[in-house]
Amino acid sequence: MCRGSMSERALKAFLKDVRKCQACVAEPVAKPLPHAARPVLRVSTRSRICIVGQAPGTRVHASGIPFDDPSGDRLRDWLGVDRDTFYDEKYFAIIPMGFCFPGLDTKGGDLPPRKECAPLWREQLFDMLPNIKLTLVIGQYAQAWHLGKARKKNLTETVAHWRDYMPEHLPIPHPSWRNNVWLKKNPWFEADVLPVLRRQVAINLKASDRAS
Repeated sequence: MCRGSMSERALKAFLKDVRKCQACVAEPVAKPLPHAARPVLRVSTRSRICIVGQAPGTRVHASGIPFDDPSGDRLRDWLGVDRDTFYDEKYFAIIPMGFCFPGLDTKGGDLPPRKECAPLWREQLFDMLPNIKLTLVIGQYAQAWHLGKARKKNLTETVAHWRDYMPEHLPIPHPSWRNNVWLKKNPWFEADVLPVLRRQVAINLKASDRAS
């Protein structure tokens, strides 16, 4: 068996363990998850672009498909890809900060990602992804983990300084419709960042096709 096949086999075995995880129910850091655990992620050793978001929402928890909601529609538009390309694991890995839907707060918004996921799984998982060339870092929780001390004092400043993190990382806001006001206040994102994002995605998709 070739080394690449062995790596993919090891990743699949690892993902089986991830998808069986019950840590936020059986050994929670704080209050247990208020519903059954259902880790949602998509990944392959061939993936070249990694999308790192916050955590699944209610619709994704029900379907088991990441970004299977209006936010996903907007994100695919930002990337300049169709649904089939987006869900092709040779192109995109989708790895949220929290693998399970964390539940809703008193105002009906999603709670923060569960604290159990990242320390349990994240470092090992990324060690198994040798072909990631660009990581899209969506929202403050992902930016805190992946950018560390290089992150600016808030999301707007971090995204505004996107050039500082290229070519490995590109910080972007969450594509939720809740961020419509942010997008209107920061037109430079669509004018300056989205063309670069689409160009980098296209470059990596072509590179992936050449390697296939």
